[in-house]
Amino acid sequence: MVNVTYDASQQLVWTDPNSGETATYGLGDIAWVLSSTALVWIMIPGVGFFYSGLLRRKNALSMIFISMMALGVVSFQWFFWGYSLAFADNASPYIGTLRYFGLKGVLGEPSIGSPRIPGLMFVIYQCMFAAITAVLAIGAIAERGRLGPLLVFVFVWSTLVYDPVACWTWNSKGWSFVMGGLDFAGGTPVHIVSGTAALAISIYLGKRRGYGTERLAYKPHNTTYVVLGTVLLWFGWFGFNGGSALAANLRAIQACIVTNLAASCGGLAWMLWDYRIERKWSAVGFCSGSIAGLVAITPASGFVGAPAAVLFGALAGTICNFATQLKFIFGYDDALDIFASHAIGGMVGNVLTALFAQASVAGADGITVIPGGWLDHNYVQLGYQVADSVAGFAYSFGMTTIILWVMHFIPGLRLRASEDAEILGIDDAEMGEFAYDYVGLEQEIGHTTASTLVGAEGGSREPDHHKQSSSTVGEKPTPVVS
Repeated sequence: MVNVTYDASQQLVWTDPNSGETATYGLGDIAWVLSSTALVWIMIPGVGFFYSGLLRRKNALSMIFISMMALGVVSFQWFFWGYSLAFADNASPYIGTLRYFGLKGVLGEPSIGSPRIPGLMFVIYQCMFAAITAVLAIGAIAERGRLGPLLVFVFVWSTLVYDPVACWTWNSKGWSFVMGGLDFAGGTPVHIVSGTAALAISIYLGKRRGYGTERLAYKPHNTTYVVLGTVLLWFGWFGFNGGSALAANLRAIQACIVTNLAASCGGLAWMLWDYRIERKWSAVGFCSGSIAGLVAITPASGFVGAPAAVLFGALAGTICNFATQLKFIFGYDDALDIFASHAIGGMVGNVLTALFAQASVAGADGITVIPGGWLDHNYVQLGYQVADSVAGFAYSFGMTTIILWVMHFIPGLRLRASEDAEILGIDDAEMGEFAYDYVGLEQEIGHTTASTLVGAEGGSREPDHHKQSSSTVGEKPTPVVS
């Protein structure tokens, strides 16, 4: 049994049954981190809606689905051995052990993240981080990935990529943590790792059918979904960054302030850069910039003040905007610009953390002591941040590529969908379900959907792919009034 009582001030007191040592937890701290867990959870479908809105409607539902599917897989993996591999207190500098396999022994003892909350609280909070990292990465399968093999990929990838990087970044035994790397809420484990994995997936899957033609020069099919996804992400990011203080204190408040400020400045910067081209005020541009600002401030949110957050947002909105052109320079098909927004944004955030981290901000929780960054004349911090960023980038790209190619040669586990499935749309080909039923599909599939419509009334639902003319690829879609 868990040996817990309450003291005179009604704070939770845990007693170690072996040594008799006690730990006291503030109920307000637990309540804040529990609330933050729910806030991070809502970000997961937020990613799904954001990705879904950016694509064509024939692939809209699959992106929302994979966000929830990945949550399910990672939640099991985290219980099974993920938490232990990342946060076992007898870990190596690179990865944990199976000490907490199946969450055995994780009860009321102080967490490895903070003595202010119990281990059980830390488990579920960090589970949300593991889940959203996988969701961010697998968006790279957009419009051309199979869903069945994705189940296996998410489990393996979380085990071999996310867990080791989380261990070396946040576990007190991890090499980056011991070295002195500063990463408050996931610049490397969440954003660089997911963005780089998305790059590896994009390269492995190859280009979508019609790449380089007008067929793929489409606008987001549902800008409302993009805005909704951004709203959920921005809302949840208060728990993502503010909750990473692992207590209800001034540092958590400061993290929320800089999070909101960086998102605002990032959105404005990206939107203004887009305005220079089309002379239009783009909602998608503002949303994309807001995400870039949120990504950049993530590693720094517990270390920097409000003035620095303005720079974080403005630089991230600018650099990530221009980074979207990298896919044209290097010839990879990153349909959702995940690498540009998350990997590049994460690196921008890590580097700026080295410049603007302040010991006074970190110490606002009354516990944390750091040497700070360049503002505090700790110039070596830049080397630490670059080393951590490069290590996360290289490890994620290399290991993700290995996982993909090993799965490629296992029957039934190839991640690439067939050309017919790509033409029909992943929603129909892989799920048999639709975001909007059949509205507007004809213009996207590029041929008559008569056979599909017949199928809706009881006949065969398979369209005749063999009648697809190659001349339809590259045609400008005809507007559909619905």
